Amino acid sequence: MGTSRFDQFQERLGIARNILTNRLKRLVDVGVLEKVASENERRAAYRLTTKGEELFPVLVALYQWGDKWAIGPNGPPLRIVEHLTGRLIDPVGPLSASGQLLGIRDVRLEAGPGATSHTVERIAARNLAILGVSEEQTP
Repeated sequence: MGTSRFDQFQERLGIARNILTNRLKRLVDVGVLEKVASENERRAAYRLTTKGEELFPVLVALYQWGDKWAIGPNGPPLRIVEHLTGRLIDPVGPLSASGQLLGIRDVRLEAGPGATSHTVERIAARNLAILGVSEEQTP
């Protein structure tokens, strides 16, 4: 929403300076924001890094969830529209290979290359339970 300076964040969020300082520092430390010199001002500004920009789908999903489940009597306070067309964007979420929006019951977890042996066992047992297969039935 165009917020880039400490004073703007504090005004919009309404939180104590020390809390905001700690949160902005943490976002810089983990690489979501970077602190940059602000043009024509003595104060620094904060800008999203590539890592921070890649949080965009997450934020859109949260906006869309709020628009569905936590709106006020007058409707949602913001609308996210495509810049070129002015049309509302489609719901954000995982898509199937054919482009269909997937729900929680349409997917399963599989252990990735960084999984611990405990995670591998836990996910395997969960996937067997979903399929209705007991551990005794497995070879």
